[in-house]
Amino acid sequence: MQKASVNNPWSWIPSLYFGQAIPYVVVMALSVIIYKDFGVSNDDIAFYTSWLYLPWVIKPLWSPFIDMFRTKRWWTVSMQFIIGAALASVALTTPLPGFFQISLAILWLMAFSSATHDIAADGFYMLALPQDQQASFVGVRSTFYRLANIAGQGGLVYLAGKITERTGDKAFAWTISLSILALIFLSLWVYHSFILPRPESDRKVIQGDHYIKEYFATFGAFFARKDILLVLGFILTFRLGESQLIKMVVPFLRDPLAKGGLGLSTAQVGLVYGTVGVLFLTLGGLLGGYFISRVGLKRALWPMVFAVHVPDLMFVALSAYMSQDIVVISAGIALEQFGYGFGFAALLLYMIMVADGVHKTAHYAICTGLMAMGMMIPGMYSGRVQEYLGYHQFFIYICAMTLPAFLMAALVKIDPEFGKKAPASSA
Repeated sequence: MQKASVNNPWSWIPSLYFGQAIPYVVVMALSVIIYKDFGVSNDDIAFYTSWLYLPWVIKPLWSPFIDMFRTKRWWTVSMQFIIGAALASVALTTPLPGFFQISLAILWLMAFSSATHDIAADGFYMLALPQDQQASFVGVRSTFYRLANIAGQGGLVYLAGKITERTGDKAFAWTISLSILALIFLSLWVYHSFILPRPESDRKVIQGDHYIKEYFATFGAFFARKDILLVLGFILTFRLGESQLIKMVVPFLRDPLAKGGLGLSTAQVGLVYGTVGVLFLTLGGLLGGYFISRVGLKRALWPMVFAVHVPDLMFVALSAYMSQDIVVISAGIALEQFGYGFGFAALLLYMIMVADGVHKTAHYAICTGLMAMGMMIPGMYSGRVQEYLGYHQFFIYICAMTLPAFLMAALVKIDPEFGKKAPASSA
């Protein structure tokens, strides 16, 4: 009876992917909100938090070593312990004078651990489930990953904002919120230590010289593609505007009207951006995948490129009229996030198309690394650009930065049938 319970996918897949999202949310989203609350400049926020993308950029370089040493289960559980300890450490450092520098160092550790956890957990998922169940649980993975986003960017930010309003102590508020998150994550570590199955196929693989040759051949095969320049151009520019916008959304929402912002409280940001925004982002993603399955990636591409980029005009409008109506702001955020979620599905499927072949897993990892690089480098300088231009002109600049994505969409070659769901065969 116990063995059956342990191996029931419902007993570990929801919690595994809920946990996978938490450190990414902390590193990429919560860090921006926390540093803004502590008065860090937009330039420093954008520059230093963008560097935290680096582990995901170089993830393909060390992902093969996860195969060589230990098991996927061991890596998954071990990284969860390190991430939980890192979350607790960040919580304890909030009252310290050097919080910004100390927390960045801890977030670096968390980012590397999170990227490693992604590799191991995704590999474990494929080893622990038969192929038909892998497809069945994709939606479950995505749903619980998004729920963690809402809990982290929405619930915990709202809680920190409310504690700050009651006590006037931002450090105490974030200590409480981050401590709750650390407790949740350490509980997941204990739970998964017992509940994760132990598939027989989950074992370390050491192949000596043959492995090293294959390792370099995999990278060589990817970059030897005839259309490699188009592939690189499409992946790196698809989110060129979004990579800079995403770093300045929270500062824009939080800064006072005198600085060109909308003057929302931390709790309001958690409600508007972390809850409403993420819900519409999720809805957009679900509909985007369905749309591609109906018409194929080639026909879906242009509507999806427009869906990702045109709603950026909402920030131009919000920064021009500077409405403080929470309903108007929520509607603008919902529209932008829905469009982004809907159109982002096109990039994900394009990378799957590019990765198809003998080295499918490794080539997809390379694509995701390139995608992360496309977010990291432009994002590093977005704060400096915003401080120079001001919010309204910055958002106009963001719209101009979306133009290369339209150009690349016109150039890439896509099989008209790729991504389209095969019609059901009639009896």
